[in-house]
Amino acid sequence: MSAEGDALFNDHPSPPVLVAEEPDPAKPDEWRLHAYFDHEPGWDELKLLEQLASEGDPHLERMDDDTDWVTMSQSGLEPIRAGRFFVHTPMHHSQRPADTVNFEIDAGLAFGTGQHATTKGCLAALDRLEKAGRRYTNVADIGTGTGLLAFAALKLWPDAKAIATDIDPVAVAVSEENALINQVPIGHGAGELLLATADGMQHPMLEARAPFDLLIANILAGPLKELAPSFAASLADQATVVLAGLLDTQAEDVIAAYEAEGLSVAEAGEGEWRVLVLEKK
Repeated sequence: MSAEGDALFNDHPSPPVLVAEEPDPAKPDEWRLHAYFDHEPGWDELKLLEQLASEGDPHLERMDDDTDWVTMSQSGLEPIRAGRFFVHTPMHHSQRPADTVNFEIDAGLAFGTGQHATTKGCLAALDRLEKAGRRYTNVADIGTGTGLLAFAALKLWPDAKAIATDIDPVAVAVSEENALINQVPIGHGAGELLLATADGMQHPMLEARAPFDLLIANILAGPLKELAPSFAASLADQATVVLAGLLDTQAEDVIAAYEAEGLSVAEAGEGEWRVLVLEKK
């Protein structure tokens, strides 16, 4: 899928709601894009959508006139409950428990249903780290998507400073909007979040902020292996790394890439979607 995302419709008078999903968990590199229009899309709009897909033609389906298409676009995004966290779309706002840390994340290109398992696992891992007494002051969330994991880290360690980056500028814009919605302050200081568009660790702000004592990356197995040397080089001694976006069949290779850089496994994860917690000694 293209990194242009819904920026293609910036000048459109009635842009669609775009929702990406992974239809087959066993094929995490394959995506399906749903575009919800409040009108019948024309040829020009369909050609724009074709720019977001590497193969296949758009399939049109007309909804009933009384269908709430915005609600439908979010209907598959059930809330996430992980540790002390509860993550929901606007349509589930009324379901927020009173005893949780709540985040509202709208549906969009950076928040597909296929990310639920890895997002939940990352949130639970961060929650366990805080409960175990770990303390962090300098956090990086690489491939942030929505900003959510950086938000969670700042809630757990409010005196920390954090930076969240993504290779997709649309994801960075989404993260900024989500920060505003969830009252996460943007800035350089303690308790504040910096945002940047970056390919891996290649950005002046990441270089200036390093070394990090907590690095989070919920991306894919291939990039996680490729980034192992640059991730390791950006870490402080005793740092923690939380990695996700990999299947159980990919975990052994990812672990080997980080052990080769001197990191050790604290948690190997479990289930189909693994979340790895590693430490630099």
